[in-house]
Amino acid sequence: MGAWGTKWMMARFLVLLWVVAASLGDFRATGFVGDSSLLDCGYKSLQLTLPRSQGENDLKLVVLDKEEKPYPLRNDSVCGTWVGHKPDGSLTIVAAYNGCYVVEQNGEYIMTVGIADLTGQNVILQETLSCPTLPAQDAPSPGTCAAVKRKERLSCSSQPVIKDTCQGKGCCYNPSDKSLPCYYGDLITAQCTKDGTISIAISKDVTLPPLLLDSVRLLSVQEGTCSDLIMKKSGVFIMYQFPLSCGTTIWLHGDQTIYENRLEAAKDVQTWKNASITRDSTFRLTVRCSFNASSFLPLQVEVFTLPPPPSVNSSGPLLLEMRIAKDGQYGSYYLASDYPVVKLLRDPVYLEVRIRQRTDPNLVLVLNQCWANPFTAPLQKPQWPILLNSCPFAGDNYQTQQIPVDAASTKLQFPSHYQHFVVKTFTFVNGSQHALKGLVYFHCSASVCARSSLENCSTTCLPARKKRMTDWDPANNLVTADGPVDFHSSNELEHLPMAKAGTPRIDQSMLDWVRGAMATVGVLGVVFAAVALWKFNKEQKCETDVVKV
Repeated sequence: MGAWGTKWMMARFLVLLWVVAASLGDFRATGFVGDSSLLDCGYKSLQLTLPRSQGENDLKLVVLDKEEKPYPLRNDSVCGTWVGHKPDGSLTIVAAYNGCYVVEQNGEYIMTVGIADLTGQNVILQETLSCPTLPAQDAPSPGTCAAVKRKERLSCSSQPVIKDTCQGKGCCYNPSDKSLPCYYGDLITAQCTKDGTISIAISKDVTLPPLLLDSVRLLSVQEGTCSDLIMKKSGVFIMYQFPLSCGTTIWLHGDQTIYENRLEAAKDVQTWKNASITRDSTFRLTVRCSFNASSFLPLQVEVFTLPPPPSVNSSGPLLLEMRIAKDGQYGSYYLASDYPVVKLLRDPVYLEVRIRQRTDPNLVLVLNQCWANPFTAPLQKPQWPILLNSCPFAGDNYQTQQIPVDAASTKLQFPSHYQHFVVKTFTFVNGSQHALKGLVYFHCSASVCARSSLENCSTTCLPARKKRMTDWDPANNLVTADGPVDFHSSNELEHLPMAKAGTPRIDQSMLDWVRGAMATVGVLGVVFAAVALWKFNKEQKCETDVVKV
């Protein structure tokens, strides 16, 4: 081949490299990797939407089977896949859960897709898609959906949404309505999501005469006590959305945990002169969400936001509470006006969980699992365990310290109703080992044991090897919590009151002098050096980064 042929082949190769690089950049920019908003999890299938990419004709989308062998993504009724383009140019991929490429594992449907070269055999980039297994509700009747006028409709799901996802939530689906395809029907619709959120939509036409929407209220939530409460209202509907932490009553029933909230609407009272009458009875509604709990009671704790956390109830009724003590004596606790609490990294956080308003001395509080993450949603990652199976997590280099609670030292009437433990303050970091800005939340799962002659309710923690984080699963996904910690870099120390109390840094020349003394003075120098290094380590520990609890 001549010189011109060689140059032509080289130019073609460089152009191909440029196209592949540009295409990968487009896919990354459009969120193919790590953007959960592009994935919609239905009750029978999943849907992935990819925005239009300039280089998509130069690469192939593939799906990997169980042996990680790539296959082209295309319409295949046998394997349950469908691929198509929307009018805006975006690519939509639908895969049935009972198809060839989706596997069910640990309560999730999992499928791996990727980007391959033109041969379709060399996978350049791949991503694992996962959707939780969810129980579907019955779809509303056509009459229930048709009774809601277009202007009065409230959205039941974020977009994009597919038919089986919408109807699986008990909502109406109209594919011809591009802006509001999924909406609430003319009845009562309740949804309980895996991230610990309850949504309740009520139509005024569920009663006769019609319900007074302005009088509907959540009995368990007092005004101003739940900052995450969302209320939407139209002429026909009222919708509440709130986390399980907002005044929810928790009932234990066998291997299930049931979260219960109640709503009530006032009567329509007619007044004329000095007389008032009504023809209405009182409207009350109870909404319950059930989770497979394995007899564990999740304890929601909101430690760092105002106001302090509401109590959590379970059958009995059983009232539990988590607090942060000011010191290891557990004699005083932070009040609403004390938050946020400023802490240095590795400073102790004194946590207490207790049973309230019970006088049975045979009840023993058991903390099954405790953990932390940087989100209000308890199942989001990263997650860091604090207690595993009632024992300190062995994989932590600053292990949680459990403090025995006895009547002699604490003067508590029922010491078995309390659990005390100490956590060393920490912050999460990202993949590049930089501290994440934001908040860290603490969570606990607790149960109550009845002490008897056959059951002493005690837990023995044996020494164990350090466990990897991937070996840990938080309380069978029964976690809901808020517990933020705010991280500050070391250059902010001087602006924080607690940082001002730190001792000054040791000058580097001082260390050099110590090293010289070690070489010349001999044994005496070694002694001085040991003292200086001890002092240096102590001061460095004091002058560390700061977190807010």
